[in-house]
Amino acid sequence: MDLVAEGLSHGYGPLAVLDGIDLTIRSGEIVVILGPSGCGKSTLLRMLGGLERPAAGRVLMAGAPPAGCLNPLTYVFQDFALAPWRTVAENVALGLEHQPMSAGARAQRVAEALDRVNLSEFAGAYPKQLSGGMKQRTSIARALAVNPAILLMDEPLSALDAQTRDLLMDDLLRLWGETRFTAAYVTHNLAEAVRLGHRVVVLSRRPGRIRDIVSIDVPLAERREGDPRLVAAHQRIWGLIREEAARADRELIDAG
Repeated sequence: MDLVAEGLSHGYGPLAVLDGIDLTIRSGEIVVILGPSGCGKSTLLRMLGGLERPAAGRVLMAGAPPAGCLNPLTYVFQDFALAPWRTVAENVALGLEHQPMSAGARAQRVAEALDRVNLSEFAGAYPKQLSGGMKQRTSIARALAVNPAILLMDEPLSALDAQTRDLLMDDLLRLWGETRFTAAYVTHNLAEAVRLGHRVVVLSRRPGRIRDIVSIDVPLAERREGDPRLVAAHQRIWGLIREEAARADRELIDAG
């Protein structure tokens, strides 16, 4: 299933946030959305997921969802969004509880999702017992349990330390290799963008417009640190946002 944004514009009162976004996220690709602070990345993701209605434009889904899809669009949040009173397995089951399925089918989906993120042995643990990386794996398993057509990922690794972030990126690449999931992935981290994205959408300063879309023509399974093709993509993206990121940073400091 493809996700298509046509002419998305939005603002809050007199503040224009996004202007004329046209974007197609194709089935089986990870599209990273990146830009300077305050450029409307998360607002765009909310509109793609239907959590916020644009002032102008529309979002369409084209094509059939995958077999067994229970929820076409599913979020993975920065702050994990786990219920602390529920076990890992119970958190993963949350999106299945109102689905017309037997308890056995639900338990099987939960078990399969936990196995995919290597958390099967922690099914009975509570969030307070988990590391940050394990919490985010639980959040990812909860999303995978409904077999979504498209994952909407809002800075899912930004709350993690550098080593855990690298491990989670390895996990995401492995999962993509197994299932070829589709994702819109918001980040401010260029290393994440270059490692995970088939295409990187670079937004301008507010109001956010698409400055460029950088295709990274290196298979995900072959991406290694120091690869000159990835270094070139990193440099190109940084060249697009460096000046605007510096101006946005000065604006934030002046406002604070």
